[in-house]
Amino acid sequence: MDASRLTAGKAAAVFDAYGTLFDVHAAVQAHAAAVGPDAPRLSEVWRNKQLEYSWITSLMGRYRSFWSMTEEALDYALAQHPGVDRGLRGQLLDSYRDLAAYPEVPGTLRRLRALGLKTAILSNGNAAMLERAVAAAGLGDHLDAVLSVDAAGVFKTAPAAYAIVLDSLGVAREAVLFCSSNRWDIAGAAAFGFSTAWVNRRGLPDEYADLPPDAVIGSLDPLA
Repeated sequence: MDASRLTAGKAAAVFDAYGTLFDVHAAVQAHAAAVGPDAPRLSEVWRNKQLEYSWITSLMGRYRSFWSMTEEALDYALAQHPGVDRGLRGQLLDSYRDLAAYPEVPGTLRRLRALGLKTAILSNGNAAMLERAVAAAGLGDHLDAVLSVDAAGVFKTAPAAYAIVLDSLGVAREAVLFCSSNRWDIAGAAAFGFSTAWVNRRGLPDEYADLPPDAVIGSLDPLA
């Protein structure tokens, strides 16, 4: 489907937060000189472990805050890179709390609302960390709702996580366009019944062939 037609007949555009609206690698990039040559790999391990912990916890039928997993994932990444000064831990976490939004995000959200769509975040992030990230990026005025999986007590890709959107925004699932940079998240949203746009910022190969996105875009610009 043409990305420009994705919003036709939709009542809401819902976005994953980390990696989609906010640059998850900006925290390490902000301290790249101090981190040293291991900076890119440290950032990748940090992100991958953060997600792994959420999936494993969900499979065990348990739940705890995404922020605690973010801290523990950084500890693992630092342990795997002993050449990086562990004294940077606090600065890296502070930078993660205040991640930069991608440049096109505010304008896209503004234009979508001008088209009459509700705009919202649905994130694995817990409420406190989302509130701070949205405020730091200045996105509050462009969003109708900031939704955390806290409300379901389970992380995406559990169906109960996506159902939060329907309960909170009062829309039918076929009226939702869900956008994420995470292909696994797109698969989960598609399985739930949302229309989807995969924001493939890094040009990654496709996967989950049985649950394809309705569109693949390199940024949010084509949406509105």
